[in-house]
Amino acid sequence: MRITRKRLSDPSLLLATLPLTAIMAFFFLVPLVMTALLSFQGTQYYRLIWTWSSDTWVDVFTHWHYWSILIRTLTMALICVVLCILISLPVAYAMVHRVRTLENHITILIVFAFLTDAVLKTFGWVLFLDRTGIMNGALAALGFGTEATDILFTPTATMLGMVYNLLPYTIFCIYLSMKRIDRDLMLAAYDAGASRFRTFWEVTLPLARPGIFAGGILVFVLALGVFLEPKVMGGGTSPMAAELIRQTFETRVNWPLGAALTLVVIVIGAATLAIAGAVALRASKTATAGEGAE
Repeated sequence: MRITRKRLSDPSLLLATLPLTAIMAFFFLVPLVMTALLSFQGTQYYRLIWTWSSDTWVDVFTHWHYWSILIRTLTMALICVVLCILISLPVAYAMVHRVRTLENHITILIVFAFLTDAVLKTFGWVLFLDRTGIMNGALAALGFGTEATDILFTPTATMLGMVYNLLPYTIFCIYLSMKRIDRDLMLAAYDAGASRFRTFWEVTLPLARPGIFAGGILVFVLALGVFLEPKVMGGGTSPMAAELIRQTFETRVNWPLGAALTLVVIVIGAATLAIAGAVALRASKTATAGEGAE
């Protein structure tokens, strides 16, 4: 089957994508505009007052408490992205090249873990990491004491839950990217005397870059909005942005402040993605220029 490439300015392509684009723009822009309008309103006696005021934004920019939680959220999301990519790379590589006979079985297991409800998985980790849980019981039996892994209700437990729940996204993105790599390129590298590590570093890893980038973006966006892991596994000791926004809307009943914090999180996430995209584009152009010079 012949695949015909079309330009973005092609009228038929624009006409075919126009309905979906309009729907996506409507359901994204309308709530965003309403959230922005809500952030300029006020509250009195836990009731919303429709007026125009910048007091909410002054409150956001003058209280370090909000920014400390936002910075913690951004830091945790970036660490989660790095850990997910580092764990996913060998898993995806093994699925494609080393355990090809078990590829379908591993894929089914990952899909099963991916489709399992996050609440069940998170509370399962609580039972596993609890002082009277399986892990501490096994370590106690080995003589490590009853509180050898007392990490539950700490930021470490939060990160563990985030990585576990978001790991399938990077595994599948990197796996699909590696799956499309022409195996003859790797065989040519082996024939040229390259070791397995050098072949992976100079052939597989650069060609798998789109999958790494896509998986990193997915995990980063989802990590910015995690709610369950900090509350259940972290015990609420180190709240993140989603919990702060929930408390602002539900407990404090301050909808303008909640809307303003929501917009700040969106802007931080979009700015981080824009910077990462610019860095990736520049690295791609540099690599292309280097190949052209050779």
